[in-house]
This record gives sequence, structure tokens and C-alpha cells, in this order.
Amino acid sequence: MNPEVVKLELVEEHIAVVRFANPPVNAHSQQLLAEVAWTFDTVSDRDDIRAVVLTGEGKCFCAGADIKERVGKTREAGDHWQNSRRAREAYHSIMECQKPVIAAINGPALGGGLALAASCDILVASELGCLGLPEINVGLLGGGRHCQRLFPHSRLRRMMLTGLRVFGPELYRLGVVEACTTPAELMDTALGIAREIAGKSPVATKLAKHALNQIEEMSLRDGYRFEQSMTGELSKTEDSKEAMRAFVEKRPPVFQGR
Repeated sequence: MNPEVVKLELVEEHIAVVRFANPPVNAHSQQLLAEVAWTFDTVSDRDDIRAVVLTGEGKCFCAGADIKERVGKTREAGDHWQNSRRAREAYHSIMECQKPVIAAINGPALGGGLALAASCDILVASELGCLGLPEINVGLLGGGRHCQRLFPHSRLRRMMLTGLRVFGPELYRLGVVEACTTPAELMDTALGIAREIAGKSPVATKLAKHALNQIEEMSLRDGYRFEQSMTGELSKTEDSKEAMRAFVEKRPPVFQGR
């Protein structure tokens, strides 16, 4: 695949930026969804990437479903299921990406755009960034389950039933995002977090993200047992041994990713 509306760029050692580039509002088109899945599957297999920042070009992160693409289009048998499957695979390609993904929410992240942001590991937003579920206003539904990962009961339902948008300062107050910045400072903030993650053992971050994904809906007992099994796997690696040696010798570790 040669992506046209999703751009991947290695911006510094071990850190990549993925940008939605589907003007004017980075709509959640079928092409964009297919390219998101391909891009993040590619990132998973690249040893030179240890952390990713996901953002949108222009004034939007991702404004959700491409309504113009839907209106007036003749629907063939199976289209709904194929389109829905493509959306799910795009979201899960981010969740299942073996590298941590930081969402830099530069503008509206609506509907499917909210789902894309919620699929990331860490979220930061500018003052102009917002999350919302406007589907109720355009004859659609969706995104509620992803929104549920970020918001408490009452706010989630208000968003889904009214189309309310929640902006950066309120997202920070609610603990949905790690930081709310000016638009100019957003990428530096996101890249700073990515830089810190990229300095850790890539084996450890891969196993940590995998563990977090798996334990999210487990009981306390089963979840902690799974984490313990991941700790056991990590302890067998060269990176684990190097981290311990570096701690004892009071020096920065040098990780090899194995």
C-alpha cells in the first residue's frame, strides 16, 4: 500500500509521527480507515520505531464519518458490514500496535475520530482540541463504547444523547488527557512523552502495553496473575538484565530490544 491520507514520518531516533491528511477535516473515510490499519501494522514491525505520536493535519484531528461519502451512495449487499469491520480494524490496529501511541488532539476528534483517539495509550490535547459524539445529529450511532473508556457514566450519556463536545481544558480537569496546551506547544508536549517512552526498553514497553490491553476487563486476581506472567517473560530478556545492571552500577541503561 502507498498511503495517501495517512502520513508516517520518523521525526527523530525511535520516534515517529502519524498524521491524518484527508482535508478539509480529516474525515473518517473508508480510505483513511484502511490506511490507518496498514500504517499501524507496519509500525508494529519496525524495529526503528519505539513510540508514535498520532495527530491530524490542519485544524482537525479527525471529524468522524465522511457523511458526504455516505449520502447518495448506492449501497450494495455487504457494504455496511464491510465498512463497520474496516472501522473496527483501524481502531484495533492502534490498540494492538506493539509500540505505545500518544494522541495529540489538535482539534475536533468526533465520532469515529474520538474512537481513534481513545484507542491510543496516552492522550494530550490543545485548548482547541475536543472530543464529541455528534452521531445523534446526523442519523447515526457509534463510538459510545470507546467513549466509555474515557468518561464517567453521566458525561458519556450526555455526550451521546446531545452531541456535546468537551474541550481541552475540561478534558484535562476530568483526567481524560495528560496535558492541555496551547496549539503551538501541543506537538512538543506529545513528543516529550514519546521521547521518554522511547528511552525505555522496547521489550518492556511492548509487554507492558500488551499486559494493559489484556487486563483491562479482567478481574483483579486474573489481571494481576497475567501481569506476573509478563514479568516472568520480561525477566528472561537481555534488556531486563541490562536494566538491573545499570541500576546497580548507577549508569544509564543501553537497551538492545531483545
